[in-house]
Amino acid sequence: MSKKGLDTLFVHYGIRKEDMQVIETLCSQYETDFDWLKEDVLKTYHEKKIKNEELEEKHLIKLLEKSLQKLK
Repeated sequence: MSKKGLDTLFVHYGIRKEDMQVIETLCSQYETDFDWLKEDVLKTYHEKKIKNEELEEKHLIKLLEKSLQKLK
């Protein structure tokens, strides 16, 4: 019997567990820190979506650039 209820990954990031596993695999394949992506990029993206903030491509690029600057 499967568990019912909200997936905690979905609650925090707006992404289903299965999709998060795909993202983690891609991070590993492209040697990108999954924890950084998850905490810095996905969490910020999800928070903006919840607040109905504008999320056009140029805004996403700025979000990624800002997050990448933190890595340096």
